[in-house]
Order: sequence, then structure tokens, then C-alpha cells
Amino acid sequence: MRITSALVDPALLDLPWHVPLEEWPADRLVALPQGISRHIVRFVKLNDTVYALKETRERIAEKEYDLLRALERIDFPAVEAVAIVTDRIDEQGEPLETVLITRHLQFSLPYRALFSHVLRPETMNRLLDALAALIVRMHLTGFSWGDCSLSNTLFRRDAGAFAAYLVDAETGNLYPKLSEGQRSEDIEILRLNIFGECLDLQAAELLHEAIDPEAVVDDIVARYERLWHEVTYEQEVGRDARHDIEGRIRRLNELGFDVAEVAMSTVDGGYRVRPKVVDAGYHTRRLLRLTGLDAEENQARQLLNDLDAYRAESDLTDEQQAAHRWLTEVFEPVVRAVPANLRRKLEPQEIFSQIIQHKWLLSERAGRDVGMGPAVQSYLTDVLAHKPDEQAVLGIEVGAV
Repeated sequence: MRITSALVDPALLDLPWHVPLEEWPADRLVALPQGISRHIVRFVKLNDTVYALKETRERIAEKEYDLLRALERIDFPAVEAVAIVTDRIDEQGEPLETVLITRHLQFSLPYRALFSHVLRPETMNRLLDALAALIVRMHLTGFSWGDCSLSNTLFRRDAGAFAAYLVDAETGNLYPKLSEGQRSEDIEILRLNIFGECLDLQAAELLHEAIDPEAVVDDIVARYERLWHEVTYEQEVGRDARHDIEGRIRRLNELGFDVAEVAMSTVDGGYRVRPKVVDAGYHTRRLLRLTGLDAEENQARQLLNDLDAYRAESDLTDEQQAAHRWLTEVFEPVVRAVPANLRRKLEPQEIFSQIIQHKWLLSERAGRDVGMGPAVQSYLTDVLAHKPDEQAVLGIEVGAV
């Protein structure tokens, strides 16, 4: 027996590798929900860590191990490859199949497991959003899956939303860039696999009667195509059309997806714009890293959108320099513009977020970007002055925390 691993858990050496996975004793295993698979898959728990073990041919195991490691290096949402166990033989000296070991994604379930229960419409929507976002992100990285299904996709709750993860990469390939044909083929395989699994669940009376298999796959593909278009098309806007950039970001948000940053390049008379989509929680972390401001996710998203637009308008290539200047030239002056008697109303991050929202509404009404100065004055006079003190509403005295 031989184990190939970047960082192996010594406890793995004590497992009964001379026994086929199908015959491993129950006291060695952990019972976890799993989808259907063409291979034997078992879960074991060692030192508070759960591993998934899959028997397959050596060449396939090596390819999947390398692919998962490559996906990990580019921070793609997939399970973590741990090791390959080869040269296994049983007690009679007969060869056994190679085992691929991955780290089980904590608090995750296969999509198939959730489809086997009653789903509320809002839960279904979030699940399909997460799956569509996973496929879009996968195709943007040049990865062709070739076997997307409810069984080999995991979901995990993430800050009130769902995040999807790839769990089986043996049919995948990583390219510098996917062609339209490769992308279309991947989507067609997704359609066939998920439709087939929904029919299988329906036949076993495990699928809720309100769920139509054909409608589910059509919905996933439609969400994918909408997001793919929003993420990939390059939009050219004029230098004075910042309002159009904000509008595109809002369309992505309305589709249920977050925007990590806006990639912009200058062209004659304006900018070429492409938003980048990410998972929930990204904005809070990025805002804290760049500015030191601690905000809720939606607040952080709005502040970062403003920061990225400021960076593009200022032609600043250094992200840290742009963040420092935005903090001192945009955020802090707006916060200081709030009169002392109104500062009890809301926290600074929320005030700035609401001013951005107010500016958007004023710009929509005017059909142009009205600018930050007029938006601040209008917000203070027409909105903030009429709000109750947030601290009083919460029952917390100012300065008590």
C-alpha cells in the first residue's frame, strides 16, 4: 500500500486498506447523506475530521486529485483533495482499486438530499441561484465539469444564503478558456443529469408533488444564462455615466448575486466595465481589509461598489491607495457632514449606505448622476431628520457599548 499526499493524517495509515471499501466494518464508518455514485464511497472520522473515500481506477484517481488541487489553488469552491492510496492488495494477495481521499465539507449536504424533502419556494430559489453561480464561476475559470448533477454538488448554508460546491471532478478538465461549444455541452449534460435525477426521485415518491422536473432544469439553465450574460458582457459607458455602472451592479444584486469588484479599463471617451461575482461574506472581509470599516454584508457591498467606482474614475491602479483616498476624501467627509444632533439616528456605515441608495433614487428620477453633494444634503433634510434615534429604538444608551 502506498499513500501519496501533500499533507497526510497519520491516522489514515491505521485504516483497513487490505479490505475493499464495500466490506469495511461499520465501526470504522460515519453515516452521512450522499448522492448516487458509480463508485463505492465511504466516510470515516479521524481526529475530529471526516474524510470521504472513493474507490476508482488509479489513472482516474490521479487525474481527479490533480484537478482538485488545481481548483484549490485558484480558490474554486470544491472539496479538498487529501491523498491517493494505491498498490492495495487484499489478504489473498489480490490487487484492490485505488482510493481517492477528500476532506468532507463540514455542514454540507448533496443537493439530492434536499430535493428529497419538502422545499419552500424561497429555499428552492436560493439553491438554484447558488448552483447557477457555481457553474458560471466554473466556466469563467476554464473548468469543464462534464458531470454536474444533484448528487455530486454540495450545498452549505452561508450567512443566510446557500453556497454550492463541486464534489466530483473525475470527468472534468481545466483549460485556459472554454469555447462556446464546451460551455454548451456542459450545460446540456447538466440538464440531462438533473432532469434524470428528479425523475428518479419522483418515481420513488421522494420529490414533492409541486416540483416539476422539467421546470427545475429550465429554471437552472435560465438563471445560468442570465448570470453568464451579466458577468461576461463588457459594457462601455461614458466617463460621466457612473449611474449606468451602478445600474448594472443592481441588476446582478436583483438576480440574487453579489459583486466582488468591478473590473474597469479606460477606452476612448469612457470605460469598459465587467463586474466579478463572488460568494456571500466576501464584501465584509474585503472592506475590513482595505479600510478598517466593519460593516454588515449588504452595507459592505454598497460601500465597496462606491469605492471601486471612485478608483476607476480616479485612474488609480493601486487598490490600497485608492481605498485610503476614498476613505479620507469620500466616506469620512460624508459622515462628518451629518450634524451632531442627527448622529444618534444610525451608525456611520448605515448612513453612508442609505445616502448611496438615496443618490441612486435621485439619479433615477433625474435621469443622470446627481452627484454626492446634493444627495447628502437631500438625504439629511428629507430622510434622516425624520428618522427615530436608532440607539433609542434599540434600547441602548449612547456610549454604553
